Amino acid sequence: MTRAASKRTTTRRALGSIAVGLVVITAAIFGTVVYQSASSSATSPPQPGTARQGPVAPRSRSLGAIAWPASGVSAAGISGIGVLPGPGASQPVPIASVAKVMTAYIILALEALLLPSADNMAWILARWDAGSQAAFTAQMNTTARRLGMTDTRYTDPSGLSASTTSTAADQVRLGMAAMSQPALAHIVALHSAVIPVAGIVRNTNALLGQDGITGLKTGSDTAAGGCILLAAWQQTRGHHTLIVAATFGQPGTMATMLPDALQAGRQLVMALGRALAGQSAQQSGGNKAGKHAQPGSRDNPDGPPQGPGRARGDQKYSPALG
Repeated sequence: MTRAASKRTTTRRALGSIAVGLVVITAAIFGTVVYQSASSSATSPPQPGTARQGPVAPRSRSLGAIAWPASGVSAAGISGIGVLPGPGASQPVPIASVAKVMTAYIILALEALLLPSADNMAWILARWDAGSQAAFTAQMNTTARRLGMTDTRYTDPSGLSASTTSTAADQVRLGMAAMSQPALAHIVALHSAVIPVAGIVRNTNALLGQDGITGLKTGSDTAAGGCILLAAWQQTRGHHTLIVAATFGQPGTMATMLPDALQAGRQLVMALGRALAGQSAQQSGGNKAGKHAQPGSRDNPDGPPQGPGRARGDQKYSPALG
């Protein structure tokens, strides 16, 4: 066999392994293969009014007051602003299948990990990528530290173990990083996907397409309660601004905790959107009031022209693609 032929054979084998890995990832997110855990048992859309709002307290000078969920722990992140801590934002708690966001972030090819939730597929994927679950879990923790997730400890790739814990603030950091990966952002925005053998599988995130929401991951079990990590795009001052909101530990039965978490997450996204709109209105009013005194404006030629800059971290991806 010539060197060129040998190289082609090696390439084909590598591509075949990658293809198998992608199928396994897809099956894991949607959770229709082999079995589903409690983390994906509730898929009904939330009913209005099922989640109570907590106290309204100022969390950011630029945004003013934000209404946080009354139960569980919460945090949010906004591109160009950063992480906003809500109640219990730095308290490590079990996060159920939300842990699969890290698994998917590392692999970057994962329709099966991020729609429904088959825990066994996450384990298979971990062994495929790193040789063993333990090696992959170590990789998850290393990546968490690199992203500044200092209060996170992964002990399994699926979140089925209650010893896998993180904070709302840390998962917001991961969510912001995950949404910067176009392939991952596209997958978590899918309502459904077609998986070999399994067929059509559907996303447990019933909020997709509402209020600019395009992801990210649901989770629920008896240890973690109802958990949701949401990503949404809001248009402010002509720019698409990314919002990531996390709320974990929503109480209820296995039939109600996930719908309640979805409702609490949606209300948080809406509250953040209103705060952004208020900030934009205040800035626009201030700019109009002082436009004659600003150097470089059309009304004051002194100094270099000042263009409308893009806030640091604003994303350029289309909201339709996540």
